[in-house]
Amino acid sequence: MVASEMYQAEPLPTAVCADPDDDKFLACALASGSRLIVSGDKHLLDVAGYHGIEIVKPRPFVDKYLAD
Repeated sequence: MVASEMYQAEPLPTAVCADPDDDKFLACALASGSRLIVSGDKHLLDVAGYHGIEIVKPRPFVDKYLAD
């Protein structure tokens, strides 16, 4: 069984990503307490570490967290 939760994230107080449309993903991670975002988006990858949030591409995620 997979459980999921919905979060209403407030916008970030200041822009973080070069593409401001990507800030919503950081806001959601902060609101939910997530420590990891899986994305190949360059603008998100450029701000990896923001408030301790790790941002990794899909292949390294699989290799690090899902490999046997």
